[in-house]
Amino acid sequence: MSVIDPIADMLTRIRNGVLIGQPMVAMPTSKIKAEIARILKEEGYIDGFEIVDGEKTAQKILRVRLKYVGERRERRPVISGLERISRPGRRIYSQKQDIPYVLSGIGVAILSTPKGVMTGSRARQLGVGGEILCKVW
Repeated sequence: MSVIDPIADMLTRIRNGVLIGQPMVAMPTSKIKAEIARILKEEGYIDGFEIVDGEKTAQKILRVRLKYVGERRERRPVISGLERISRPGRRIYSQKQDIPYVLSGIGVAILSTPKGVMTGSRARQLGVGGEILCKVW
């Protein structure tokens, strides 16, 4: 099955896993998905991720361990929202001074820049703009 927007597919799998309380979600991997997972790990939104060989296919699988806080009955997910901004049909680019703040700095914007995939705050520090991939809060 081919996916038109693999980043949106990744975000949807994470969103659905969080909504039903899954400890882990799996998806086909790519370099950009691995970079997004790395940023989510650095920012504390997920527990971790790993890239493993697929059992039935030659393609590698990205496994993301979701993060929750609280005890059993009061357990809440760390990720409360994910939103895809730039889509294949409509790319959204931002200059360094126009990089959006997510919920007044509580969330994080993930950008694809000439210097790699990074958060909005890191892009502001380096003085680069780029394509706004998604927002996480």
